[in-house]
Amino acid sequence: MEDPESAGPLTDRICEAVCRSTSLTRAAMFLHDPTIGVSRPVGSHGVDQELIASVSATLDEMPVAQRVLVEDRVIEVSQNLEFELPARYAGLAGITTITCAPVAAGSEWLGVIVGDQGGHDYSLSEEDHQRIHTLGRLAAVASTVERSTLAREQARSLDNRIEMIREIHDQVVQKLFGLSLALGADEPLSAEERRRCSEEVSAVLGQLRSALGRSVTPRERPQSRPFRELADWFSQSPGVSLDWEEGLETPGHLDLLSKSALTEGMRNANRHSDGGQVQIRVAGEAGTFTVEVINDRVSAERRRGGGLGLRLLTLEALEHDALVEFGPLEGGRWRFRMIAPVTA
Repeated sequence: MEDPESAGPLTDRICEAVCRSTSLTRAAMFLHDPTIGVSRPVGSHGVDQELIASVSATLDEMPVAQRVLVEDRVIEVSQNLEFELPARYAGLAGITTITCAPVAAGSEWLGVIVGDQGGHDYSLSEEDHQRIHTLGRLAAVASTVERSTLAREQARSLDNRIEMIREIHDQVVQKLFGLSLALGADEPLSAEERRRCSEEVSAVLGQLRSALGRSVTPRERPQSRPFRELADWFSQSPGVSLDWEEGLETPGHLDLLSKSALTEGMRNANRHSDGGQVQIRVAGEAGTFTVEVINDRVSAERRRGGGLGLRLLTLEALEHDALVEFGPLEGGRWRFRMIAPVTA
């Protein structure tokens, strides 16, 4: 799937091409976001931006989307829209007829393109259907390329983090283990042995500084949205609430870390819970900046602890003297929390 943060002018141009090549006057592209399990708008043409930004749905809520993806064809619906679209959108802007096209690559479903003629009844020709279908395939190819590029970047970042962990283990932990054996011996150390232990400690500290001197923070993407926008974006999903302390601003040096923390917290809430409500809390307390995600109905798998993503995020947090906590709460809930000092 194309990451919502990376969606840009290309998806808007595809929606514009849908309208220019047919008699449709409005079009919007929705791609599935596996992080929170809903489809979000990533491009549009002829649609009010504030209106379209608030729209989200799951595949189960859109039978018409299920059909176009399964049958791999463009479908128009002008009757019983309340059964084809989420009830909260069925009467949106007086829509009476919609056209829905698949955005799919091979057997992989990425999303759909939805368009209409400003609320009027209409019927498109087979040629129009073919044009929209072709543009949907183009969107799928572009999304697949974008996702592959992002996956390679993430793989390189993960390799760098794993290499740092391996270096610390091989060069630092082994020497510290040897020093602990020497210093824990029953016999007193001679002057020469104390000198060697001091040299080894200095060498270990140098190796540790060298390893930790390499940044493990993911590279900021040019089109990445600010942390506040990302938090608002997540809070628009069903069952998700946001409690942002009034007047609180995100410290500039913590923006990327906060986005990584929130994304990881939401990803785990979606992956390891059995549904229920998700609470996002952003607060500033005693010189610290806190990002917290609490979800209900924790599954048995989640209770066994955090995964690799949480542990890698902990390494990233160390660069900002930040602390990452995660664990069960009473009432069958689970909490993820990142606490960082507000001063760089």
